[in-house]
Amino acid sequence: MRAKTEAGARAKARFDAGNEDGSKMSGSLSFGTLKRRKRRAPIAAIVLLSVLFWAVPQTFAEVFHADKLAEMDSAILSAIASNKCPGGVLWVERNGTAYHKAFGNRALVPTREPMTGDTIFDAASLTKVVATTPAVMLLVERGQVKLDAPVTNYISEFTGGSRELITVRELLTHTSGLPPDVETKTDWHGQAEAVKKACAIKMQSKPGTAFKYSDVNFFLLGEIVQRVSRTPLEIFVQREIYAPLKMTDTGYLPPKEKLPRIAPTEVVVERRAPSRQAEGAPSEPAGTVPGAPWRGVVHDPTARHMGGVAGHAGLFTTASDLARYARMLVNLGGLDGVRIFKPETVRLMTSVQTPPEISTRRGLGWDIDSSFSGPRGEIFPVGSYGHTGWTGGSLWIDPFSKTFVIFLSNRNHPTETGSVIALRRKLGTLAAEAVEHFTFTNVPGALKQNNRDAK
Repeated sequence: MRAKTEAGARAKARFDAGNEDGSKMSGSLSFGTLKRRKRRAPIAAIVLLSVLFWAVPQTFAEVFHADKLAEMDSAILSAIASNKCPGGVLWVERNGTAYHKAFGNRALVPTREPMTGDTIFDAASLTKVVATTPAVMLLVERGQVKLDAPVTNYISEFTGGSRELITVRELLTHTSGLPPDVETKTDWHGQAEAVKKACAIKMQSKPGTAFKYSDVNFFLLGEIVQRVSRTPLEIFVQREIYAPLKMTDTGYLPPKEKLPRIAPTEVVVERRAPSRQAEGAPSEPAGTVPGAPWRGVVHDPTARHMGGVAGHAGLFTTASDLARYARMLVNLGGLDGVRIFKPETVRLMTSVQTPPEISTRRGLGWDIDSSFSGPRGEIFPVGSYGHTGWTGGSLWIDPFSKTFVIFLSNRNHPTETGSVIALRRKLGTLAAEAVEHFTFTNVPGALKQNNRDAK
């Protein structure tokens, strides 16, 4: 009650003060005007006062339990102390009220650098749902790509060994039957060579019959975007998604001026494959010196062989940019007056799209209920959705409580020994426990859980 009283007082002060030009906020009546008109229209005044009172933004304490947020801090600090990761950035948000904080260090070698809230991270497989999935769904909305059309409609050479049976939907749901990856031991380069390899590798199952998480699925989807739009993937997503959403630090092939803010990953043991230069980006050095960490260069070896731009990995981003993206999805496709998707498109890609005979449940790109659903934790309903990245990042969105939790880290700096699997699960649980005034039992629209061994 005290919080509501204070909120009402703030609202009164704002309305009495008016805007800088002397007009009252939003053209509404001030509290003083309401008082003078009370005798003439008491019912209308009471109704309007009620609207104004409840329209005041909720205080932080009305949205989150502070003790649970403190537990999230402690969990991250404990992981850092146990060398599970050098540091990280946390962002928890509900209905526009956010809690965000940086922890630890973003670099340990060659010199120690403290983590900052604006640190840019190698997104790894978050690329799948922050770049490729939205790009494909924009083309689906525009009628340029059909979900149930065979991939060969868009990549004509993708035939043989049952490949002609694979649909775009099956690529998006990881039910194509393709293996997890192509080989990266030989010295090959370029996106065209990656597609050639995808056309030659042996299928592992009949399309549509089994779930097998595969990077091949998504670099093929990235190729579809490029061929259909006749635009390089990195330019398409920048123009159609990141620029409209004001995600100013998100993109492929980060420019040199952003390198100091980029969290490095594993120490280099090989020379870097040459990267394709993005439009307007400065030329990149010929290679990275072995013994230094990858920094501003995608960690994923397949994406590196492809030139740094791929549908499955290669994106760099910040927690604040990801928060804008998640906020848009919670709002069913719109943010700050900009519409990226129709509401039905968001509902489609974040609902179960795998066949009922497959126990793993995936949306289009998004994870819903699988062995990879650890960041959901123990409380967020099944039907919430998200994704993880190899480098240590995760994003989980609960549309029922309108809550999302982001954790970005470079757990594989300076080596691959770091792990945040347990931490991400704990953060998901604590994020749900932190939510005030929402009951997570018997949530209308939620699904029953199939998988209880989520990573």
